[in-house]
Amino acid sequence: LDAIAPGDRLLVARGAVVPVDGSIDAIAAVLDVSALTGEPLPQRIAQGGAAMSGSVNAGEAFDLLATRRARESTYAGIVRLVEAAQASKAPMARLADRWSVWFLGFTVLLAGGAWIVTADPLRGLAVLVVATPCPLILAVPVAIIAGLSRAAGSGVLVKSGGALETMARARVLLLDKTGTLTVGRARLATILPENDMAEEEVLRLAASLDQASRHVLAEALVEAATTQGLALSTPLAIREAPGEGIAGLVDGRQVAIGSAGFVATTIGGPAPALPQDQPPGAALVFVGVDGAPAGVLVFEDPIRPEAPAMLADMRRAGIGRIVLLSGDAEAPAQLVGRTLGLDAVTAECTPEGKVGVVRAESRAGPVMMIGDGVNDAPALAAASVGIAMGARGAAASSEAADAVVLVDRLDRVARAIRIARRTLHIARQSVAAGIGLSAAGMVAAALGYLTPVEGALLQEAIDVAVILNALRALRGDEDGAIKAAGTGDAP
Repeated sequence: LDAIAPGDRLLVARGAVVPVDGSIDAIAAVLDVSALTGEPLPQRIAQGGAAMSGSVNAGEAFDLLATRRARESTYAGIVRLVEAAQASKAPMARLADRWSVWFLGFTVLLAGGAWIVTADPLRGLAVLVVATPCPLILAVPVAIIAGLSRAAGSGVLVKSGGALETMARARVLLLDKTGTLTVGRARLATILPENDMAEEEVLRLAASLDQASRHVLAEALVEAATTQGLALSTPLAIREAPGEGIAGLVDGRQVAIGSAGFVATTIGGPAPALPQDQPPGAALVFVGVDGAPAGVLVFEDPIRPEAPAMLADMRRAGIGRIVLLSGDAEAPAQLVGRTLGLDAVTAECTPEGKVGVVRAESRAGPVMMIGDGVNDAPALAAASVGIAMGARGAAASSEAADAVVLVDRLDRVARAIRIARRTLHIARQSVAAGIGLSAAGMVAAALGYLTPVEGALLQEAIDVAVILNALRALRGDEDGAIKAAGTGDAP
């Protein structure tokens, strides 16, 4: 990459990542910019238009004229933003660290006091022996490791015990839209036929022709037709204009699919009429058959089917505020926010803007951020806990996050939060019981009721008890624990 200089001409193959910022030196290019901007559907960029590094070529190969060096490109700027966010992020405070400070002070005061008051060094020694802080040294790590294992078994890889503990305390949830709350790829939503054409026939003819195309929307169209069980025919005499459309013969009928201008030119007349109520953010594909308009195919990026249940689950688990952060346009982002009943929506958000929202929300307490794109990586790094949708997300987001969802299921995040809260509940329970029993033993030793040997035996019994209790985090009912503990945060 360092060898690429402004003015160099690069060939960007189909499916390749644009390596540096540049301009399109072809008739047109089709780019998937969802990881950078949050726009879910492929963007057609005309000749001379700008292409951002990190976007993916979703159409045919094209020439790119480099305009910046790699170190000055969009992708490099996001990487620097991630590094800055990670450097400024406060370290996660561990449960054992917080408890150990006051426990040490209490032990030293009690042991020293017993020795000074009684002038018997054995009493001070007995206090120190009973006070060995094994509930902190052993019970907390055992519970945390058990929780990490249980979360991984549910499809969520949490990278550290500190992240699991912070996940349990989070009260604000920030969500990306494209690929997180939505599927992240185009799906056929509506067919609007014209000239008495049946919907199924419009779909069958269009999908039959699009079998010869490698466009992203062509794949979605063929998938929709096969899902409905339609029998597709083999297209003939195919003519494709990259980024514009495709035409050919299907069962002896002239079919054209693509932009309104391409279809109008191909059929020699007006293109199908635009829908009156076009959904925000939708992509329109026009269809012409035998020289006449046949209809319009409407593609959308649908909301994940499990998203409403997951968000309700989050609120039951104690998340009080849910905010949508999206780089997509205002209208589709607001539509998703209204549909899912979110507390706030911030659209057209740059990576820097997402980091700013994370920091603003963090003033009220620990913030959890869920995203999947390159543009989400800085916010994931800045959040108290960042969770990446790693099954189909960008590698940069998985690298910056504290946890990664290994399967393409959003509802696994809610389960991971329940596991984290139950794990923290068990860890606190083990620490409180262990330290409480140790404190009682220390008082008994200070009063002369326990010798050092008896204190050592008592401490071993306490250790075994708290470790066995901590191992409960390996299994059990997270739902029951959350319900019993209110939000699952109190011991």
